[in-house]
Amino acid sequence: MAFLYEENFKVVSKYVHATSRGHEAIQTAVGMQLLPQDYVFPYYRDDSMLLALGMTPYQLMLQVLAKRDDPFSGGRTYYSHPSLRDDDKPKIPHQSSATGMQAIPATGVAMGFWYKEAEGLSQEEDLPIVVCSLGDASMTEGEIAEAMQMAVLKKLPILYLVQDNGWDISANAEETRAQDAVHYARGFNGLEAISIDGTDFQESYRTIKQVFKTMREERRPFLVHARVPLLNHHTSGVRMEWYRDDLEEARTRDPYPKFQRLLEEEYGLSFDEIHAIEDECIEKVRAEYELALAAEDPKPEDLVTHDFAPTPITEESGEREPVGAERVVMVDCALFAIEELMAKHKECLLYGQDVGGRLGGVFREAATLAQKFGDNRVFNTPIQEAFIVGSTVGMSAVGLKPIVEVQFADYIWPGLNQLFTEVSRSCYLSNGKWPVSMILRVPIGAYGSGGPYHSSSVESVVSNIRGIKIAYPSNGADLKGLLKAAYYDPNPVVIFEHKGLYWSKVPGTKGATSLEPAEDYMLPFGKAWVLQEIWKQEEQETLSIITYGMGVHWAVNAAERLGLQDRIEIVDLRTLHPIDYKTIFDSVRKCGKALVVTEEPSENSFSRALQGRIQEECFQSLDAPVMLIGSENMPAIPLNSTLEQTMIPSVEKVMEKIKALLDY
Repeated sequence: MAFLYEENFKVVSKYVHATSRGHEAIQTAVGMQLLPQDYVFPYYRDDSMLLALGMTPYQLMLQVLAKRDDPFSGGRTYYSHPSLRDDDKPKIPHQSSATGMQAIPATGVAMGFWYKEAEGLSQEEDLPIVVCSLGDASMTEGEIAEAMQMAVLKKLPILYLVQDNGWDISANAEETRAQDAVHYARGFNGLEAISIDGTDFQESYRTIKQVFKTMREERRPFLVHARVPLLNHHTSGVRMEWYRDDLEEARTRDPYPKFQRLLEEEYGLSFDEIHAIEDECIEKVRAEYELALAAEDPKPEDLVTHDFAPTPITEESGEREPVGAERVVMVDCALFAIEELMAKHKECLLYGQDVGGRLGGVFREAATLAQKFGDNRVFNTPIQEAFIVGSTVGMSAVGLKPIVEVQFADYIWPGLNQLFTEVSRSCYLSNGKWPVSMILRVPIGAYGSGGPYHSSSVESVVSNIRGIKIAYPSNGADLKGLLKAAYYDPNPVVIFEHKGLYWSKVPGTKGATSLEPAEDYMLPFGKAWVLQEIWKQEEQETLSIITYGMGVHWAVNAAERLGLQDRIEIVDLRTLHPIDYKTIFDSVRKCGKALVVTEEPSENSFSRALQGRIQEECFQSLDAPVMLIGSENMPAIPLNSTLEQTMIPSVEKVMEKIKALLDY
């Protein structure tokens, strides 16, 4: 296949691809021994492994040519970026460009196996394992260390297969790596590491067989370091002759002649018999290439499928204010929602920093859960936000529903790569096969002089990641209803929870407390709430305030203090994606003027984009420009309380903006 791709370079290289030339022996040895219940995370050079799993040349060529029937992604992603959910083959969740990022989702699968076995949820007689395939250059990625840390901490059944060809692209190992993967692995106590000649099929097969057997029996992690040559281009777009100075030496280690000698010496095949097999393979590959060339391309309408999996929660249901219910603070509404979910669903678990039994979260948002449900279901992680976020891909893939926490919105940055590359794109790039069902809770916002690393608003960054749903509730009842809806939604959900609303200690935020909704209460995403509704008035100026989170309370208090509740309509967005444009536009067209209130700095923000969308859609109904109030556009929220209050909006600042807009 590699030779055919090179022979037809001008056709095949329309879309970038890489092949496994030089790596075939170790890849085949691994692929042949995986079982249907196993999970494997190949990297972009693993086409030999995919063939060994049972894929056909035709199926792989559909992907190299980005055809509609590409079985992995429907033409959406690169060659050898598989996603597979066939009953008779090992499972392959969505694969990113796989330069180390796949280690965290792969370890998440292994952690899912650990959890299911510990809780008696696994029915497999022959226990499953995970293989995470890596190029040696990716071992310098920090996310590799996070994955391996958890693998040894929890004794997870995962093999990190490192194929070492000595090259990044044009940089070689001597330039970029202080040690090989085996020496690196010694820093992880409990990760057994083995180095082999990855061009020797027999050594590779025997080693992998023993490693798999031990993993199935002893449930612990391994690393196999396979030394191989790179005998083809880095990719079709980066040609080896441009920079390689070791090609002659690399060709002396070609595994293919070794295969031929093995067939002759160990299996007694003659030269003619081997040649006949080669001819048969060449004929098959050429015929299937012609079929792939003729296959249908994607249609324009295919673009807009599988961004999300369908959710069963489309209408508000259950009792929001049950008779006899107690009024509770917002943080407890979330706590009770998760407790109810965990009591009902064994596949529900919670993890993150400091959520375990000793503390129950720095905001007590997980208090008592570990004591009630055990340390397997509610546990602390190391300080590694990338793993917290990205492991949910693997946990979801094995049928679990992880609820995870980033301790403060300011700490989300190390997790954004996983949220963007792995979580948000999985459903779309797997052509709907692998939606990621997870909830990421993020305490957010300025409160009580939290300072520059505990006060940030990050919704604009997160809302620019397509493929995730985002909630930002203003009160406890909404938070509980949205958490329940998020649990039953098969898609990834980020829930921003304002720290200043958790206990309603900020003056003017008593409205964040709620009668605790019933257990069956659910609030669908994409349904805004007109919490202060007015009628259309011709004789005086009216105003629609569009806001969310803390902004709701600034708006309500400002309208009350101005005595303008009958002239100001307030729309609480509740969710930032999907967003309820209909309710927004209906309110603005009725009122004729609009103010967007946010806690974020206003420039280049979600709210600035919303302001522009309202202006565009409601222009004919507007009596003034759509205005916006947000925080000052400074790099960070200062620690000093005077500076903090100067930076962020307040009731008084919103009042001034209302007066200016009504007088416009």
